[in-house]
Amino acid sequence: MKAALQVHALRVRLGEQEVLHGIDLSIAAGRWTCVVGPNGAGKSTLLKALAGLLPPSQQISGQVHWLGQALVAIDRRERARQLSWLGQGESASDDLRVWDVAMLGRLPHQDWLAAPTAQDHAMVEAALKATQAWDWRERALGQLSGGERQRVLLARALAVNARIMLMDEPLANLDPPHQVDWLEQVQCLLAQGTTVVSVLHEIGMALHADDMVVMQAGQIVHHGACADAATQRAIESVFDQRIAIHPLAGQWVALPKSG
Repeated sequence: MKAALQVHALRVRLGEQEVLHGIDLSIAAGRWTCVVGPNGAGKSTLLKALAGLLPPSQQISGQVHWLGQALVAIDRRERARQLSWLGQGESASDDLRVWDVAMLGRLPHQDWLAAPTAQDHAMVEAALKATQAWDWRERALGQLSGGERQRVLLARALAVNARIMLMDEPLANLDPPHQVDWLEQVQCLLAQGTTVVSVLHEIGMALHADDMVVMQAGQIVHHGACADAATQRAIESVFDQRIAIHPLAGQWVALPKSG
């Protein structure tokens, strides 16, 4: 199976502390991979390393490849076209209109100082409608609730129309119905051939993914299909057996473990 993202011997150090310890990972193209694990496992650091977004203060060694090409060999503009990013606590000016925030996702496809094209407008409209943010397009971002802002920032990420999408805690501030909407958006991305990688705390939602990367203490302890028993046992283990994964109505659910 073709790999969309690969890392080899990846180590990340912040000051005297090494936060990722020699990670090797290959993420299949066109599939949804979730990264899970307890707080402090290194999930967000791994995602930022995959995206090439780690700050200079973090010392990095190892190799990262996108679609078979070394990340260091890809110029920044091409990176912005190939990969879309939605991070934790993403910010944008409160004075910007929702429409303009979503249009920022089209910048990698536009010439310098060029006006948005008809295709740009169509992509932004589709993204805002997909996230149910279309009705707010003329409102300022600062007028929205936390959940509404998150949906606008997701629309910005969708508008890029990249081959790879990375999302760090994309369900933050979203109520359950809109979490379900997000899940449907991911399925649409997969149907288009997009590779999706997400960090999620919501194990029940993560179990809808194709594959799971289970992390603990800066290392990958398991990587496999969500439906595999070994994957589920690994998830239970890193959470100290405090959750149990069970089949329910044709899907997997994570429940608190009694006793």
